[in-house]
Amino acid sequence: MTPGGSTPLGILSFNAAYLQQALSAQRHEAPGAPTLEVFDHHKKHIQKERAVSQLDQSRRTEYLRDELASRLCDRLLDINRQFPNVLDLGANACNIAKTIASSSDLQSRISRLTCAETSSSLLNRDDEPKSSDSIEIVKEVLPSLETTLPYEAESFDAALSSLSIHWANDLPTLLRNVNHVLKPDAPFIGAMLGGDTLYELRSSLQLADLERRGGVTPHVSPLADIRDVGGLLTRAGFKLLTVDVDDIVVEYPDTFTLMQDLQSMGESNALIQSVGGTGLTRDVLLANEAIYRQMYTKGGPGAMAPKEGKIEEQTEGSIPATFRVIYMIGWKEGKGQEQPLARGSGETNLKDVLGGGDFKGQ
Repeated sequence: MTPGGSTPLGILSFNAAYLQQALSAQRHEAPGAPTLEVFDHHKKHIQKERAVSQLDQSRRTEYLRDELASRLCDRLLDINRQFPNVLDLGANACNIAKTIASSSDLQSRISRLTCAETSSSLLNRDDEPKSSDSIEIVKEVLPSLETTLPYEAESFDAALSSLSIHWANDLPTLLRNVNHVLKPDAPFIGAMLGGDTLYELRSSLQLADLERRGGVTPHVSPLADIRDVGGLLTRAGFKLLTVDVDDIVVEYPDTFTLMQDLQSMGESNALIQSVGGTGLTRDVLLANEAIYRQMYTKGGPGAMAPKEGKIEEQTEGSIPATFRVIYMIGWKEGKGQEQPLARGSGETNLKDVLGGGDFKGQ
């Protein structure tokens, strides 16, 4: 990618003027419509289709999705039960299917996997995994992840979603739809970008804006915070919630490579066009590159760098980019499901277990 003109920056280029416009427009929407239309799903579909047209580059930039698919499947393995029928919502390039096909433990627990995705080209980009003979893999193209899912109620034993639902305009409706198609006492396990994802790029772009334009414009789209996810799952009807966060630091040779990889992932800016919005110019991008390097050094122990489609140890002279991943597990309510004990019903003092002094004032 060459630094010139405006640029599609994945999860970037959010303009404050758009937010005011969208909030005003939503006052006239019919009941049941999303509270705030932030993302243009048609634009996102085009971006995914276009990314797949550069086949080698598209496959090379699957390192983040492959890593998250592996971590998500590890969480599924922690649940000691069989999952005959599983839904992968927002399957992207069937990264979860590839992970399952490479694990004998997962293959022994899953009989059928439905991979649902909005982009036909991305969904069908690769051949079926070589070790998938023991699992029936069904690929289905959906018009949207937020509309009513075309499946019978209580038809899946588990639902997974990896790096897709952060682009949802109406996350509560999406989660309710997932809850609807799950069998009683079945889990939903998801991973989405949130919080301070790409905070390094956001900070450096703000300073570059200030230096070259004399003002600051936000350039990072809104992402869910971990504190919001629990409430969203509860509103959707899920029980026994588990929500945690993990920072994945990936090293890149420069900011332009970072932006190019985001584009090749199909993670470019998909915000609804704002009125009077200003793209990132060549001057701002060049200033951003210098500021980014000056502010942020290597990510330290545990930082990774993409190499040949995988994430490996970082290299000298690289810059870090942090992807904050929010993991969530929620269970559909069912008969016989374990319930949390009532508040104050504990019989063991934590002090007796961990040791230490008295708790004053209690």
